[in-house]
Amino acid sequence: MSGQEKLIATTAIVCSVVLQKDGKILLVQEKQPKAYEKWNFPGGRVDAGETLELAAMREAKEESGFDVSIIKEILVMHPSVERPVFHIYMAEIIGGELKFPEDEILDAKWFTKEEIKAMESELRNPELQLKSLELI
Repeated sequence: MSGQEKLIATTAIVCSVVLQKDGKILLVQEKQPKAYEKWNFPGGRVDAGETLELAAMREAKEESGFDVSIIKEILVMHPSVERPVFHIYMAEIIGGELKFPEDEILDAKWFTKEEIKAMESELRNPELQLKSLELI
């Protein structure tokens, strides 16, 4: 590569939802190897042609079984060019039941904010999840 050529950074966009029920927040436990057994908000990458909010609602349905309605965006975080841009939304459950794809998710459970804060080492993106908790 000559001194004139530049590599352009590209990054993925990930949308996640914070779902609350009875004072608790839903987390899903990852099955994929790079994040195995780590807890995360339901979410995933935005598909081409999809709006951020639609991606968040689709991912919530895929990973939790719940139909959701977006209330508001609570956080946008881009830790580095090597990592995705994260959009975190507050959402409400409008239908469905807790059900997750066993090929992608190990478990799904409801936790209090205090429980989530105490399990920092078990979170997939602690800086993201803990900052989100401060904003809700």
